[in-house]
Amino acid sequence: MDSDFMIARLLLLFSVLVSLYYYHQKHPVNFALLGLFTVSLSLTIGVSCAFTRGELVLEALILTATVTLGLTAYTYWASRKGYDFNFLGLVLFVVVITLIMWSLIQAFFPASKLSLSIYGGIATVIFSAYIVYDTNNLIKRFSYDEYIWASVSLYLDILNLFLSILNILRAQC
Repeated sequence: MDSDFMIARLLLLFSVLVSLYYYHQKHPVNFALLGLFTVSLSLTIGVSCAFTRGELVLEALILTATVTLGLTAYTYWASRKGYDFNFLGLVLFVVVITLIMWSLIQAFFPASKLSLSIYGGIATVIFSAYIVYDTNNLIKRFSYDEYIWASVSLYLDILNLFLSILNILRAQC
């Protein structure tokens, strides 16, 4: 029953994400799909947080908010000074593919707490860099009509950063 519910949530999440990509510039539909995407993703994140001590979730939330605000302010300042972070795109893509492969290996061969801490630390650095990259894209590359897809990119970066920090904190306990 639980695995059926999890599979249904993931199918809903991916189908809404694909629909959102297709309709991201169609005005009333994109807002509805963004809301549905947010709700379906919150179910997944909520289940993850439900099995974690509240203090750890609060600490991860505070750390995520601090890092996100700091990196956003830095990226805004750096873009005003003429810095460009588009070079991070290919590097981050390759590193995320490696991170996904590592997580698949951990699914079949469970890892120790030290390995989970290392995984969480590397993922934290990667998704922090993704916040810088996507904020830079939001400032310089995305047009006014692409704000929905830009917000989805940043939303996923922040949620993945939160989950990475939560993994580190879980492995410490």
